[in-house]
Amino acid sequence: MLTAHCKGLPLRETIGKIDVMRLKSLRRQPYRAGFLQMGAYVLAGLWAGLRLIGRWQPDVIHVHFAVPAGALAWALSRLTRVPYVLTAHLGDVPGGVPEKTGKWFRWIFPFTRPIWRDAKRVVAVSGFTRGLALRYYGSWLRCHYRAPIEVIPNGVDLKALDPGELRANVTPRIVFAGRFMEQKNPLALVRVLSQLQDLRWQCVMLGDGPLLEETRREIAARGLADRFTLPGWVTPQEVLDWFRRSDLLFMPSLSEGLPVVGVQALAMGLAVVASRVGGFVDLVNDGENGSLHEPSDEDGMAESLRRLLSDNGSLKSGYHKRDLLRARQCSRELARKFDLTEVVRAYDELLREAAVP
Repeated sequence: MLTAHCKGLPLRETIGKIDVMRLKSLRRQPYRAGFLQMGAYVLAGLWAGLRLIGRWQPDVIHVHFAVPAGALAWALSRLTRVPYVLTAHLGDVPGGVPEKTGKWFRWIFPFTRPIWRDAKRVVAVSGFTRGLALRYYGSWLRCHYRAPIEVIPNGVDLKALDPGELRANVTPRIVFAGRFMEQKNPLALVRVLSQLQDLRWQCVMLGDGPLLEETRREIAARGLADRFTLPGWVTPQEVLDWFRRSDLLFMPSLSEGLPVVGVQALAMGLAVVASRVGGFVDLVNDGENGSLHEPSDEDGMAESLRRLLSDNGSLKSGYHKRDLLRARQCSRELARKFDLTEVVRAYDELLREAAVP
């Protein structure tokens, strides 16, 4: 596995049966990479990839994200004739995260077409991502097996993430997990929860990013410092530990592919209140394990949270009178369709087909 190196991580390690090689690419932060870092990664990956392919002779290359990693896979495939499978997430597709990548795609879009055109197979992690990709690249795709773009979601190991017996906390605990950036809309979360100061709740916001300090200031300005915990960047295991102690995932994102934290939240039995964007549509059965709202509908989000959190979470009309605990149980049941076993089976079949000349 080739990936970018970040400070504090080894350049090479073996995880299970996977040999991980981290390439120096001038990247300083795990949650941010500019054009310089992306270009450095592609150049470093080209040299490392050619050596690896020459030594190991793989049957197929599997690349995540059309940009920048897709450019590396395309170049390696052209030089070695090894086919590649592309998995698109969201930010690598025009229109996926317009507030972050809109300006970039205005001038790099023509150069991304060959990446999609020459892929042996193309996968999207959600129906939303698939729709965007077809809109912008559908006429360029050559791969037409069962479908030009197949949907295989991000998966989780349900056995490893078993939360045990689900119990709602007396003081409900809300969790946010993601980069503190415009796409994740962390300031909206603070505004929404400020409408619920008459209720009992605690919120932890996991992650780091350019909006972290502004979020801290917003929390303080609204007199909510005693309600929030912001530990900063945390490890994947720490995310799961926080999920295990929480009741509800609140993500007012402006855009999403299929967020891994959302799938993990289902597996850990968390109710979900989120924006009606991207892959969240696949994670929430509205009124059963939570609710979905337009990103601009902060009042609607507040009302849904009030219904879940009031009197330890009694859900009123429109929510089938399910309480917070029942919503959590529904999430755990819904998580079954994201079981890693099925995701692995789907990729195994697809990669075997792609390896056939």
